[in-house]
Amino acid sequence: MTTAVVVGSGPNGMSAALRLARAGVTVTVVEAYDEPGGGLRSSTDATVPGLVHDLGAGFHPMLIDNPFTQEVDLEAAGVEWAWPEVQFAHPLDTTTDPEGGAAAYRSIDETAAGLGRDGATWRRIFTPLAEGWHELAEDALRPPIHVPRHPIGLVRFGLQALMPASVMARQFRTERARALWTGIATHGFRPPSVPMSSAIALMLGASGHRFGWPVAVGGSARIVDATTSLLEGLGGKVETGRRITSLDELGSPDLVMLDTGPADALRILGDRAPALTRRAYDRWPTGSGAFQVSFAVDGGIPWSYEPARSAGTLHLGGDLADMTRAERTAEQGRLPDLPYVLLGQQYLADPSRCVGSTVPIDCYAHVPTWWSDGDAALAAVTARIERYAPGFSDRVVATSVRGPEQLFAENPNWVGGDIAAGLVTPLRLAYGARPTLSPYDTGVDGVHLCSAVTPPGPGAHGLCGWNAAGAALKELAKR
Repeated sequence: MTTAVVVGSGPNGMSAALRLARAGVTVTVVEAYDEPGGGLRSSTDATVPGLVHDLGAGFHPMLIDNPFTQEVDLEAAGVEWAWPEVQFAHPLDTTTDPEGGAAAYRSIDETAAGLGRDGATWRRIFTPLAEGWHELAEDALRPPIHVPRHPIGLVRFGLQALMPASVMARQFRTERARALWTGIATHGFRPPSVPMSSAIALMLGASGHRFGWPVAVGGSARIVDATTSLLEGLGGKVETGRRITSLDELGSPDLVMLDTGPADALRILGDRAPALTRRAYDRWPTGSGAFQVSFAVDGGIPWSYEPARSAGTLHLGGDLADMTRAERTAEQGRLPDLPYVLLGQQYLADPSRCVGSTVPIDCYAHVPTWWSDGDAALAAVTARIERYAPGFSDRVVATSVRGPEQLFAENPNWVGGDIAAGLVTPLRLAYGARPTLSPYDTGVDGVHLCSAVTPPGPGAHGLCGWNAAGAALKELAKR
């Protein structure tokens, strides 16, 4: 009997576990926290009792029909998807843009129509990617060293992905189109002026136009419930409340998958880690932190920009110059006066999350790593929302915050509150934490890294774990 232990039950740990179990491996998932899920947890007691808040990822454009979910049927296991009318929006001051912002719909044509003279450019960028999504995903979301199955499309994507988002933004002539584009790119926790910051915007934008930005009805924890149920149906199990500090604690499984950051991986590997692995993991850079806020709001947020009232996701960052300045400030260790805020209105797609007229709002701001002044961060987040929704504060019924230290305490992969699990750099997106032919290989026989620090990088898509499990199975077949 072939056995495996997966350390960590985030989306990557669970996808790795499922791929191994489907191949006939007996799998045990071990989770340090009291409940599984990592960045896919939900809560009904964060603010008003019964109000459903997502404590991590709330929207899942990259989880629909990717190489993992093409093989694993989450819907059959109970996940129900729902979509807002507007997938994401970017409000602006009317002094910056007379329309007051921009909005993206599943339809590229509908999105382009709202961008006026920049509509043709938006259509030119995203139509080939959305229409060719399956071919793009086959190459761009696989391990980096492989023979491309669709080289022309991959090269076309790569040439754009390598560019700073601020350079790509110059193709647009209006502030609202530049802001809409840059708002997606800033999901990567980096200034839009850095190389390869366009990659995230291209992937999230293309998948959003192809599949939308859906939510899981009942909360993102429903995805965890589904993957746990599927794993148990294959003979696997999940153990919670058990923190692993050494390989010796795992017995002698044939495979070990680490859904951890490099620092935790080194602690677990101990003296077995070869010098190359130790140097690479020791030097793994931490990016900016997140300051997460759950609001209970009576009647919803009174956005001045009308499409924002129907948008599942809001990017609150101002114009291109504002977002560049805010991200640089956070990287320099200072709290921006008006930080970039990513705000979710999941209830618009899933009204079952509400309690009467009170709705859940989940958002986070980009702040310096280990930022500890929660009052200042909450005031900055509130001011950012109030700027585009005057009267918002008067509607807040309850608030719950989780700063960088608390986020790290809940998930050791999020060092200093860095929910992207490390600085997003071109080398990191291409090779992960250890630049070798197999970025999932730790250098210790039978032990593989499967977390978001490996390709294709951050996100609740499960593909890092899926790819790592594939590499582990190949190694196992050679023994």
